[in-house]
Amino acid sequence: MPMFESLSDRLQEVFDQLGRKGSLTEADVDTALREVRVALLEADVNLKITKDFIKRVRERAVGAEVSKALKPAQQVIKIVHEELIDTLGEPGRLNLAGATPRVIMLVGLQGSGKTTTGAKLALKMRKEGRKPFLVAADTYRPAAVDQLVTLAKQLSIPYHEEGVTAAPPDICVHGVQKAKEAGASVVILDTAGRLQIDENMMAELQAIKKRTEPAEVLLVADAMTGQEAVRIAEGFNHGVGITGLILTKIDGDARGGAAISMRAVTGVPIKYLGTGEKPDAFEDFHPDRLASRILGMGDMLTLIEKAEQLFDEQEARRMEKAMLKGQFTLEDFLKQLRQVKRLGSIGQIMEMIPGMGKLKSQFNIDDQQAEKNMKRIEAIIFSMTPEERRKPKVINANRKRRIAHGSGTSVQEVNQLLRQFQEMQNMMKKLGKGKMPNIPGMFK
Repeated sequence: MPMFESLSDRLQEVFDQLGRKGSLTEADVDTALREVRVALLEADVNLKITKDFIKRVRERAVGAEVSKALKPAQQVIKIVHEELIDTLGEPGRLNLAGATPRVIMLVGLQGSGKTTTGAKLALKMRKEGRKPFLVAADTYRPAAVDQLVTLAKQLSIPYHEEGVTAAPPDICVHGVQKAKEAGASVVILDTAGRLQIDENMMAELQAIKKRTEPAEVLLVADAMTGQEAVRIAEGFNHGVGITGLILTKIDGDARGGAAISMRAVTGVPIKYLGTGEKPDAFEDFHPDRLASRILGMGDMLTLIEKAEQLFDEQEARRMEKAMLKGQFTLEDFLKQLRQVKRLGSIGQIMEMIPGMGKLKSQFNIDDQQAEKNMKRIEAIIFSMTPEERRKPKVINANRKRRIAHGSGTSVQEVNQLLRQFQEMQNMMKKLGKGKMPNIPGMFK
């Protein structure tokens, strides 16, 4: 279940009930806000932060801006949305101006995803035109140094490591010097964590900070931390002084309260979100977009940005022309399928499209089943010859049996794919001629 899904579902129920009322009394607002309070607490938002949030919303919701509104229920939703954005804070941007190399120090507990985040951040820096450099200074967690080296090699990012016997502050100082010699513009320090905050860890982090003078000290925190989030954030902020937050594992079974609680209690901005295991599953934090996702309003801007990064514009135009002329082949279909898969899971994509998150719950759309279906389609198309992919009409009964055998599927499944593909081609032809097609079983 992706982060905030349960919170989003609860809030949707509250707002659906409000929406059925033509006018709102103070009692209606109080009833709705009680439900919002329960939803926030269930999502592991800190109690004090929840109380402050509800108080601010109530002050505005029982005031003139709602009573004079044409649609009071929508006005209450608007207030909740605005206050949620305010609680999540301004989007954080890295402080990278000044003499290079700029040092970014990653801190956090063991298991929060620091090492993977370091590699993701380095990849993002390179995409933005900077020259990143990684330093492996986690000498305590088994295989942490090996993991960072492996990731750095996979992504072709320069790095420095001294094994696990050298002192982490020394490794960091040497790493910054090596980065300077290599002409790097950004150095990312992967420091050591512990299973819980202790004096030795803080003393070590303070020594690293004093000797490397980082431009940023970013707390890498697991979004699944729950109520423990506040104590962790306060501990690191008090011990080493953090300048920002990176939340990881937000695609996992997280309730989402950590994001709201950590931001509110530390006063430092959330800078990035880790949205999956792949190196490019890493997003800039946008409070307005996240607030929209929490309230079930979707997040089309993030979806469009992802698509722009992944899709080749010329290829997309060629496919569009082919589609509208009815010349779209199974080879083109396979390419599109692969591109869509790179955007994320079916569930993640649906949640970013306004209104589709609700549809996903309504029809109980299962990510794993959708992934299996896509793999099955890929296997069938891969079992075809280039001619069969370009001209599906040549596929006779014998060829269907061969394709089914080669893909580990049945002739019925091959027939189903060919039939659906034919329907899609017919639909695109009608669109190309300016006609509105009838799409059977559209919501299936």
